[in-house]
Amino acid sequence: QVQLVESGGGLVQPGGSLRLSCAPSGNIQSVRPTGWYRQVPGDQRELVAIITPGGRYVYGNFVKARFTISRDNAENTMYLQMNLLKPEDTAIYYCMGLNGQSQYWGQGTQVTVSS
Repeated sequence: QVQLVESGGGLVQPGGSLRLSCAPSGNIQSVRPTGWYRQVPGDQRELVAIITPGGRYVYGNFVKARFTISRDNAENTMYLQMNLLKPEDTAIYYCMGLNGQSQYWGQGTQVTVSS
């Protein structure tokens, strides 16, 4: 059973930084971490950043050059570097991975931006 495991969330002050990580456990070669999404309770899940099959990086409009998605293909681990965090970035951040056309999701990691 493959699971995606996120880490790196936590409490940070406005203007601070966090680095999220996502890696599969189980059959680690079968699922490729591909994107980050976030969700506030009561709202829809929204795209934060994704790596397209062609290797292009696509970001949500709210990111505005503050976040950077990356992936270490050798380790099959994906990262999200988040800088200049704002209170409105507070959410649960989810990792999404693909195996062909099948999607896999992690349990999420809480990011709270507050003074």
